Amino acid sequence: MIRIISIVLFLVLFSIVSLPVYLVMNIIGHFNPYRKAQLSQSFVVGAFKIILKISGTTIHVTGLENVPEDTPVLYVGNHRSYYDIVTCYTLVKNNTGFISKKEMEKIPCISRWMRYLNCQFLDRENVREGLKTILSCIDLVKNGTSIFLFPEGTRNLGGEMLPFKEGGFKIALKTGCPIVPVAIYNTENIFETHLPRVKKQTVSIQFGAPIYVENLSPAEKKSLGTSVQAQIVDMLNEK
Repeated sequence: MIRIISIVLFLVLFSIVSLPVYLVMNIIGHFNPYRKAQLSQSFVVGAFKIILKISGTTIHVTGLENVPEDTPVLYVGNHRSYYDIVTCYTLVKNNTGFISKKEMEKIPCISRWMRYLNCQFLDRENVREGLKTILSCIDLVKNGTSIFLFPEGTRNLGGEMLPFKEGGFKIALKTGCPIVPVAIYNTENIFETHLPRVKKQTVSIQFGAPIYVENLSPAEKKSLGTSVQAQIVDMLNEK
């Protein structure tokens, strides 16, 4: 229980420290929105690294060299835990926004930082609003921001992955950005499988070879989610 109490105390402190930082970020964003996102990401990544340290989490990462430099990408990963975001966000190479469930928008401090990071909130019950979210992501990619997508749509605590939803892959199809498959292993055993305790764990994050949509046939583009999921399954089976 010491770890979870320490994390809660840190989050309270982070919320307090965030108050004056909001003002600074808003001033920077008035002149340079992209710089605001970059600085916000550095601030949040620093906080995530502290949370991982408190949690006793060690990350074993492979394939990071597969992520293209200096170009936005669509990261696509399996979803096991809230720690997926905490771990993966410390590894992404450029400004990256996550697609998150709309319910996260109700959490004051977290949702503000998510907006600063260009994260997008997806209403899974409203098709029209969901389309607006995808269109916003397309605009972000066109302007140099990567997007991290969990196409299962919800956390899955191990076992077989849920089918990937195809809608989010329109981000790559409409922009031509590379798709980077991400295999996430063992994050659920940090917290979710034994609530409310946080346990020391080693997790594995593997970045696969990028997929370039312009090289795909029309048939392959129609089943893009299925093929990306199969690649992630193969990566997980190597663990």
